[in-house]
Amino acid sequence: MSQVPAAERTLRVLQFLASQPHPVPLARIVRAVDVPRSTTYHLLNAMIDHGFVVHLSDERAYGLGPAAFEVGSGYSRQAPLQRIARRPLVALMERTDHSAHLVVLHGRDVLYVLEERARGRPSLVTDVGVRLPAHLTASGRALLASLPASQVRALYPDRAAFVDRHGKGPTSPTALRTALAQTRQRGYATEDGEVTPGFASVAAPVLDHNGHPVAGVAVTFESAGTDPDEKGIADAVTATAASLSQRLRGR
Repeated sequence: MSQVPAAERTLRVLQFLASQPHPVPLARIVRAVDVPRSTTYHLLNAMIDHGFVVHLSDERAYGLGPAAFEVGSGYSRQAPLQRIARRPLVALMERTDHSAHLVVLHGRDVLYVLEERARGRPSLVTDVGVRLPAHLTASGRALLASLPASQVRALYPDRAAFVDRHGKGPTSPTALRTALAQTRQRGYATEDGEVTPGFASVAAPVLDHNGHPVAGVAVTFESAGTDPDEKGIADAVTATAASLSQRLRGR
């Protein structure tokens, strides 16, 4: 039991509202957060006074307010994910002796936000700020495999949603579902030559307290003419992703 139950209840309400696609009625909030109706009502009114919640009287529903947006914007400005991930990414690069990356999902692309390039390794296309098709990258597949199926279907409704780089990788929703199922069964995602011929990657997702994927951790290595220890690399990647997930949850 928390020593500050009012704060815990307030945060539960905010977390629930943040997870909803639309404003919701009071009764639904009460059921979701398991707090008495009168208490929930007073909490909502207090958050309305401070701008964290808005009440849409015509719809009899509650949604997040502008102050909640400011909190989210502050998170983006401070870039805590990159700060938290930098040292573990360096350790991952040193442990595997291959370049390590951190990416986030932007629509059907992954955006590279952090990279630790291993010394003496060939240059890659994965510089910070680069976008690549999520369905072709190991990090993108790690993220997509952790999303609800309905969200993946919305992102990839038909063949027109798929980009080709080198004639490899899924080109249809069915092929993507198969690749993501294999990713979930394996416990990590892989790709070989789909982004850059001769290079392969292994990736795992970083999950927040709701189990939602917020980033992907990946290691890229030469696959042509070499015999990389993919299982050893995968173990290091998944351990790093799990550690980052715990740190995001405050543990």
